[in-house]
Amino acid sequence: MSLVAGIDVATAAVRVAVHAADGARLAEATRPLPAPVRPGDGRSEQDAASWWPAVADALAESTAALGSRAAEIRSLAVSATSGTAVLVDAAGIPLRPALMYDDRRATGVARVALLADGFEDRAARLCHTPDLLCWHLIGEPVGTDSSHALKTGYDPMRGEWARSDFDALLPPVARPTTVLGTVSAAAARRTGLPAGCEVRAGMTDGCAGQLACGAVDVGSFVTVIGTTLVIKGVSREPVHDPSGVVYSHRHPDGAWLPGGASNTGGSALSDVAPGELAKLDAAAARHGPSTVVDYPLRGTGERFPFLAPSAHGFTVGEPVDAVDTHRARLEGVAFCERLALERLASLGAPAEPPVRTAGGGARSLVWCRIRASVLGEPVCRTRRADTALGAALLAAAGSVHDDLRSAAAAMVPEPELVNPERGEIAVLDEHYQRFVDELRTRGWA
Repeated sequence: MSLVAGIDVATAAVRVAVHAADGARLAEATRPLPAPVRPGDGRSEQDAASWWPAVADALAESTAALGSRAAEIRSLAVSATSGTAVLVDAAGIPLRPALMYDDRRATGVARVALLADGFEDRAARLCHTPDLLCWHLIGEPVGTDSSHALKTGYDPMRGEWARSDFDALLPPVARPTTVLGTVSAAAARRTGLPAGCEVRAGMTDGCAGQLACGAVDVGSFVTVIGTTLVIKGVSREPVHDPSGVVYSHRHPDGAWLPGGASNTGGSALSDVAPGELAKLDAAAARHGPSTVVDYPLRGTGERFPFLAPSAHGFTVGEPVDAVDTHRARLEGVAFCERLALERLASLGAPAEPPVRTAGGGARSLVWCRIRASVLGEPVCRTRRADTALGAALLAAAGSVHDDLRSAAAAMVPEPELVNPERGEIAVLDEHYQRFVDELRTRGWA
């Protein structure tokens, strides 16, 4: 049995990927999930009853594509959005919609939302997304992993839950990669997985994405540019940030995974038509450094690399044209990336170059080269560094490979090195200093 499966439960869809021990992706399938209900009052909820049918169907499609090789699947792990949770009864049936990671109601109101309508009398357990799915796979309640539990109140330093009104409902906590149980006969019939396949504890989607880039050793850092800019890395000790913008998950092998998420990122280009991005990128490469300094924040408020609820985007200078504007936005996100890495270093978690990168923004070679020039160091693009691969690595650690490090060495694709444009480093460094000075002048950093 030499195959592993990774399950990624995102906001909009489920993805299943089956990998060989050398990292080759042999089968994959996706299923949509219902859109969260977000009526504008801070509420963000999703039908938790939709998770298992979507996962089971995606697994069934993947195992059918594998044919007889499906019997070789030795282990699997589940990664999902951080902080999403739902109350279930003694049979594992959701009692209400799940509260999503971005539900913004105050704690007191959220408690009412979880326990309203007498649910507290029928609730048996609070489940994170993977807990509920593993319950279906194994056929009985299981523990949660310390990564998904972090934002629900688990203290990774003490290795226990913080006291709360929910103590009786909280599940036991296991270290990621721990065997939680094995696939039951009923789940095997539903999914095509072999009965007895190990179900191992996973990590959040952000952590799994980091692992999928191969960032498993101390000093390795990853920048993921999706809608937002997320930076995560590995440090020997936990990072203590007085402002709270940096927080640390526990590494499965005992180290720590500090990081944070900025409100800047790919959203800076949200007003550009997809068909125009490649043209603007090419023009921006020919243009060279922008004539202006831009902080391309959409909306109000920043959370990393500094905490400023009143922060808003700004441009120092007047752009010459649309290409100059585009180039300034690309540089502005790179400035935020550099500032974030410098903040992490100042807190005791320095990044060893090269910084790895993934996400939609990493597909742009021009943007990667600009970021390398701002950092003054190469960046590494990793192909197919997605959450499903990260979950598969967690499944492989201790099953088809000895540990997470050996799993990453064997399964993560060789990254592509993108070098800085040496002739632009000095100018971009000057612009970066102006960017930081402007943030300080405004009292944000």
